[in-house]
Amino acid sequence: MASARKEAEARLLVSSPPLDSEESDEERAYDSDEKVAISISDEDEYAAAEAAGSVPPFSWRKLWRFTGPGFLMCIAFLDPGNLEGDLQSGAIAGYSLLWLLLWATVMGLLIQLLSARLGVATGRHLAELCREEYPAWARVALWLMAELALIGADIQEVIGSAIAIKILGGGSIPLWGGVIITALDCFIFLFLENYGVRKLEAFFGVLVATMAISFAIMFGETKPSGKELLIGVTVPKLSSKTIKQAVGVVGCIIMPHNVFLHSALVQSRKIDTNKKSRVQEAMNYYTIESSVALALSFFINICVTTVFAKGFYGTQVASTIGLENAGEFLQEKYGTMLFPILYIWGIGLLASGQSSTITGTYAGQFIMGGFLNLRLKKWVRSLITRSFAIVPTIIVALFFDTEDSTMDTLNESLNVLQSVQIPFALIPLLTLVSKEQVMGAFRIGPITKVVSWIVVAFLIIINGYLLVDFFSAEIRGPFLESSVGAALVVYVAFVIYLILRSCALFSRQKNFSSSSN
Repeated sequence: MASARKEAEARLLVSSPPLDSEESDEERAYDSDEKVAISISDEDEYAAAEAAGSVPPFSWRKLWRFTGPGFLMCIAFLDPGNLEGDLQSGAIAGYSLLWLLLWATVMGLLIQLLSARLGVATGRHLAELCREEYPAWARVALWLMAELALIGADIQEVIGSAIAIKILGGGSIPLWGGVIITALDCFIFLFLENYGVRKLEAFFGVLVATMAISFAIMFGETKPSGKELLIGVTVPKLSSKTIKQAVGVVGCIIMPHNVFLHSALVQSRKIDTNKKSRVQEAMNYYTIESSVALALSFFINICVTTVFAKGFYGTQVASTIGLENAGEFLQEKYGTMLFPILYIWGIGLLASGQSSTITGTYAGQFIMGGFLNLRLKKWVRSLITRSFAIVPTIIVALFFDTEDSTMDTLNESLNVLQSVQIPFALIPLLTLVSKEQVMGAFRIGPITKVVSWIVVAFLIIINGYLLVDFFSAEIRGPFLESSVGAALVVYVAFVIYLILRSCALFSRQKNFSSSSN
């Protein structure tokens, strides 16, 4: 009956964690005294909005107070792995894949908005909810997959920072030295976190602005074709020669750890999850803020892609350009113009690497704390999550030369490592945002659900192609082939389990809705 359904929704809203709940021993993304106060509307205005089933009128001041989480989230769209994908796309495919970059960013925005919706509506982040939703064995498996994805991303980000430090140091600082310097960013993170969420967000805002200015200067100096840029963004083109770059463009956009991160970041604001008007208002502001942040990330990616399209598309060196030698190629091509382009590239790359490694540390805290329900001091969790990536990265820096082709193989391996984790972040996300027992009145509707599953299926297929392409090229010998085959069977079985569990939950929910009506 309708009355029974309303009572169920009321229980769901009441069961959400209170605004300043301190009595729970469970891990929380932010303590109540760390959260940013939002409410600048008077209580009468909120009461009227609640009664009318709407939200208070738009406020620029309030939007400013919500601004922050989206710009931390967008850094995953600008990490060194994405920049490498951009420059290789531009050098090999020219302007032809810009349309795909646009739509990949739109798909990324959809996924991140679902992540933010989950965090705002429930007051909990994805890792915490996965701990409650899945049995112990699946929970541990999801945690390990998330940690592996984070380690793979962090290695690339730390190596990217180390390359930038080597460039800016005139080649005098070895790669391993740059890795150690980058490792110290953990202490920068801890220092800024002690001064509050807004100070930390301002720091990341400066790093994103540094990237935007650096790559905009490169764009201005090299003067890519505006006509070709416009055609590339609006006219879809894809050939057999650019399939690998196309897969790279899409595959780099969705980072598994970023899905976990965004659902936690949105909880840095004080939102009363017991009041629908305040939850809806927060979702509206986060949608605006995240859209602006990803529009900025799209601009930065466009700048990098078109600079390398202008300088190297159709040249003999196009297929040899990577993150480690891109600065040298830029210097040889353009020399010293108004600004020394090698150092402008180095500054932008350093901002990218530093910001993404620190957000990786942040994400690692939430993932470990959420899945394992650990109540550790922040500096302990930061050191643990930092060491997970730094130790293997130092090994990589000592044994791999950035000029060696093995570094390219390593990067491809790390991309594959992150790609195989995509289903283990996106399927649980869609399962939870579709579940009425979790989301209450804010579960996604049927149209959004269908579109989201289509996007997730597309992303899984794209990353599956990357996986098959890598293994077919790199795996040799009966022992390795059989080992990979066995691992693949387990992997596919786990993905199928997650999908079937989601379908079963949907069927039960549909039956409940039918009986209520």
